[in-house]
Amino acid sequence: MCPRKPDRAPAPPRSTRDALILAAEQLFGRYGVEGVSLRQIAAEAGAANNSAVHYHFGSKESLVQAIFEYRLPQLMQRRRLLAVQREPGLRGCMEQYLLPLVELAEQSGCCYLTFLEQLQGSSFEDHPFSRLPRSFQEPHEAFMEEAMSFLDGVPVQLQARRVNQGSTMCLHACADRERALRLSAPTLPFALHVSELFDGIIGLLMAPVSEATLRHLPAEASAVPAAVVP
Repeated sequence: MCPRKPDRAPAPPRSTRDALILAAEQLFGRYGVEGVSLRQIAAEAGAANNSAVHYHFGSKESLVQAIFEYRLPQLMQRRRLLAVQREPGLRGCMEQYLLPLVELAEQSGCCYLTFLEQLQGSSFEDHPFSRLPRSFQEPHEAFMEEAMSFLDGVPVQLQARRVNQGSTMCLHACADRERALRLSAPTLPFALHVSELFDGIIGLLMAPVSEATLRHLPAEASAVPAAVVP
């Protein structure tokens, strides 16, 4: 599957609402949701009125949800396009779902990956993603189910955990790259970054299970908290 290197040229926000969403994404990604005030977001967005966030979103929680609703449609559309040309098997499955995130991290001004990273401490029940409409959650559930179906050699007790670990590995790698690009720090060429990253993800997913791990496995699979990498 051929990754798409996005254009680094910044695109101007289309509206005050979009400017507030992108400003919030940037500030949340750098300082965390709790570390940023609504006044700071309005100032970063260049809004003349300090109450602009209240006017457009009502609360910080609604603004966080709006970031997902802004980003997820483009990610979902890219995944649908990749489904047409994806390779069969586990690597094709992982690339179809995660490659759009890898590509998004290349966009100038994008802080979505560092924003997601800041939310990693939330349990799924408390995560803003869990409050989105089912139409946003269902693709993630389908991805988890399909990815696990390729892990026949991994004990069922570990399959969801392995997919979560691979997804989280991708998130942190791309968040690191997002920060590096913002700071103009040295980075790998994009194609090498993508191929090496997915080599590592697939290696993690398919790694042999040691005798020590097998000895400690519970008899039955237990619920594994979902790694929220939408």
